[in-house]
Amino acid sequence: MLRLPLALRLIAGCCLLTIIAQASRAEDAGAPGQTFLYPDGAPGALGTEDADRPSIRLYLAPDATRTGAAVVVCPGGGYGHLASDHEGQQVAQWFNSIGVTAAVLKYRLGPKYHHPVPLQDVQRAIRYVRSHAAEFSVDPARIGVMGFSAGGHLASTVSTHFDAGTPDATDPIERVGCRPDFSILCYPVISFEADYSHKGSIKNLLGENPDPALVHSLSNETQVTSETPPTFLFHTAEDTGVPPQNAVAYYMALLEHKVPAELHVYQNGPHGVGLAAGDPVLSTWTQRLADWLKQSGFLAPVQRAAVKGKVTVDGQPIGIGAVIFVPEHKLHPSTFALVFGGNFSFSAASGPAVGLQHVHIYNLGGMGLAPTIARATNVSGRDDITWLTYEVQPGENEFDIGLSKPGN
Repeated sequence: MLRLPLALRLIAGCCLLTIIAQASRAEDAGAPGQTFLYPDGAPGALGTEDADRPSIRLYLAPDATRTGAAVVVCPGGGYGHLASDHEGQQVAQWFNSIGVTAAVLKYRLGPKYHHPVPLQDVQRAIRYVRSHAAEFSVDPARIGVMGFSAGGHLASTVSTHFDAGTPDATDPIERVGCRPDFSILCYPVISFEADYSHKGSIKNLLGENPDPALVHSLSNETQVTSETPPTFLFHTAEDTGVPPQNAVAYYMALLEHKVPAELHVYQNGPHGVGLAAGDPVLSTWTQRLADWLKQSGFLAPVQRAAVKGKVTVDGQPIGIGAVIFVPEHKLHPSTFALVFGGNFSFSAASGPAVGLQHVHIYNLGGMGLAPTIARATNVSGRDDITWLTYEVQPGENEFDIGLSKPGN
C-alpha cells in the first residue's frame, strides 16, 4: 500500500479541514449549497481547491411571489476577493423579497487567474441559469446580471462581450446564449483607461503591463452598442475608491446608443455600501431598482400598446395636464404623459400595458404670467380613487375623455 510522507498527509488533512470549515460556515449562515458550473473541472483551472471551481449559490424566489425573473449576482472585491455577504447573499435575499430568483456567483480571482477566466465564469453562470429555466421556474428572456464594484466591471463586461451560444457544442449548456436581458451596476468599475480607473482591479485581472489593446477592450464604456442590455446604475458622489465618473461614462455611452438606462448618484455614501442597511436615504436605492425592474417590464411579461386621446372638462380642453395609466396587474408598469391643449399620446414602445387600466387625470393649469389654478387637481376623482377605467387593446388605441367639474 502506497503511503504519503507525513508532511504531505498533514497538508492534505489541513486542506480538507479548511474546505469542511468553509462549507460549515456557509451552512451556518443559511446559504444554499454550491452548484459547480463545471462539475468535472473548469477550463483553465490551475488547481482543484474551492477557489478553482466557479459556482453559484441559488436563491429561489418563494412560490407565492415568484415573478419569473432571475439575476446572476457578482460580488465585488477588486478581482482579488469576494464580498459574498453584503454584496452577495444579502442582495439575493432582497431579490427574493420582490419575487426574483438570484444566483450568487463565485468566480475565479486574481492574481492566480486573469482575463478571460472571470468573464468565462459569469458567461457560464448565465448560460447555466438560462438552460435550467424550466427547472428554476424562470423566464429565459428575463435573466439579468448584477455586479458591485469590480463585480460591476465583470457584469458590464458580460453585457458588452456576449454570444448566442455554440449550436453544435457537445455540452448543452454551451449551446445557450449568455447575453443578459438586463444589467444592474452598483458603484461599478467601468473604465480601465481613464485617470479615475481602479488600478487594483486592473492589476488583478490583467497582471503587470497588460497589452493596451486588451485594456481598451475592457474599458467597457468604449464597448457599448445598441445590443447592450437595458441598464440600471447606482453610485455615490463621495466614492473615492471607484469614483462615480465610471457609472456616468457608461450611462452616457448607453444614451449615445439609445439603450434604455437609469442612473442614480446619491450625494453621500462611501464605496462598498451594499444595500446600505439602516441608512434611511441611501438604502432607498433598492426601491428605485424595484421600480425600474417593474417599469422596464422585467417583473412580468408585458405587451405595450400605442394610445392617444383628448381630455376635456365641461367641453373645454385641458391646457396643461397629466394622464397616468395605472394597470390592474400589479407587476405591470404605470405610464405617464403630459396633456397639452387637451391632447396626449403614448408610443407603442412606451405605452400602457395591454389590459385593464385605471386612468388618473390631473389639471396642471396653463401658461401665463400668473397662476391660473390654486393647485394641481385630480379631475378624474379623488387622489386615491379613479372613476375612469379603460381596456387597452393590442395595437393602436384612442380615448376621448370628457369630464365634468364637480357639481356640474
